[in-house]
Amino acid sequence: MQVEIEYCVPCGHLNRAIDTQRELLDTYGQDLEAVSLKTGDGGVFKVRIDDELVMDAQEDGYDLQTIHNEIKERLDA
Repeated sequence: MQVEIEYCVPCGHLNRAIDTQRELLDTYGQDLEAVSLKTGDGGVFKVRIDDELVMDAQEDGYDLQTIHNEIKERLDA
């Protein structure tokens, strides 16, 4: 399973992206193939799992629990 965190560089979302990345790696460790950071702009903060959008902070707000739930569902399947 690959997780991609796309974040807005000009907005200063790097720390949030790194914190999210660290949280996911601390929690799921080797169950994840990768947790990568992708730079963006325009206020973007999106999380994709295996290319499927699971969280868009502009539409849904930032919700780390949603990301955890999506990963757990996929791991339990």
